[in-house]
Amino acid sequence: MLRTLKIAVVAGVLGALLLPPLGVAAHGPRRDPIRFATFNASLNRPVEGQLRSQLEAAVAGTVDAQLQAVLDIVAINDPDVLLINEFDTGVDGEPATVALFAELAGYDYFFTAPSNTGVPSGFDLDNNGSIGGGGDAFGFGAFPGQFGMAVFSRYPIDVDRVRTFQTFRWVDMPGALLPHDPATGESWYSDDELDVVRLSSKSHWDVPIEVGRHRVVHFLVSHPTPPVFDGPEDRNGTRNFDEIRFWADYIRPGRRSRYIYDDNGQHGGLRPGARFVIAGDQNSDPLDGDSIPGAIQQLLDHPRVNDRVTPSSEGAVEAALLQGGANATHLSDPAFDTADFADSSPGNLRADYVLPSRSLDILNAGVFWPRLGEPGSELTGTFPFPSSDHRLVYVDIRKRGR
Repeated sequence: MLRTLKIAVVAGVLGALLLPPLGVAAHGPRRDPIRFATFNASLNRPVEGQLRSQLEAAVAGTVDAQLQAVLDIVAINDPDVLLINEFDTGVDGEPATVALFAELAGYDYFFTAPSNTGVPSGFDLDNNGSIGGGGDAFGFGAFPGQFGMAVFSRYPIDVDRVRTFQTFRWVDMPGALLPHDPATGESWYSDDELDVVRLSSKSHWDVPIEVGRHRVVHFLVSHPTPPVFDGPEDRNGTRNFDEIRFWADYIRPGRRSRYIYDDNGQHGGLRPGARFVIAGDQNSDPLDGDSIPGAIQQLLDHPRVNDRVTPSSEGAVEAALLQGGANATHLSDPAFDTADFADSSPGNLRADYVLPSRSLDILNAGVFWPRLGEPGSELTGTFPFPSSDHRLVYVDIRKRGR
């Protein structure tokens, strides 16, 4: 049984717990450096509640093979602060489901909140002539909370100061790339739909991590929609661009971020001088794939972002050479790839990012993608993947930054 020592609720539906891990030796937080990581772990399931059942079984001693591979990857890389994308959290961002994973992985603190995935909009957002299904949800999903997110930490989370942006309307972003029907030139969404359509396909969270006395790093996490699975209107491509832009505006104090409001009605972005780490599967490669050109550059070229060290791996280079196909014509360095996608199209891409602020010094960075035959390669593998088609990405930062 989970023994809850601390729980705090934000916006009525999310929480952070301090709990003793079962069956996993607890790792205390590193003194220096601190490892931040992101991992699209493909912990999504076709049936609501299935992941929770598998986690409960794992605590009892029967572990699903894919879940075990994910846990092993996390254990090998041992991040202090971890974002997991594609984690089924349930309709209200159920803390109990995330608590089970925290227990198995040995994390003292965690955070989750509701996701837009699978939440019915009540409108025909994909314009296919009927209302219902994943394409008409605020974010694609078969049920609420599918493909959600969760943050795990060995440092305390200041849950009273967490900000979530699940309900921020796309139309409220100045200069938003709202899609248009190329056949008519008319807006893809009706006025009534624009009144409710949300920017975030999952959500955007500002999660303050207390890494020392009076020292906070804001973990800015999200999972923008893939820029595909649409039509010539490119509604997912434009949404992906603006979901990435959200953080670019949020970390710029003053007028640029003044339009932003969170789920509690507080306006504005990050305060000047605040330290941050942006993390998540951004579904955008700098030079390859289907995202709108310049999408991820909104962060990579941002004056407040430290991109001096790019996470890389030898396994990604090997995979691109062995798999060929679209990889042979790519412009981006394959060493920076983080996702093993279809060889025909789009090929392997850099999709996952951990981007600290310039006020934080990067000591090391990497992508967990071992070469075939190396230790750990049995956990990443090739299609059908034993864990995920994405790779864990990490950055080690100096605790006592500028």
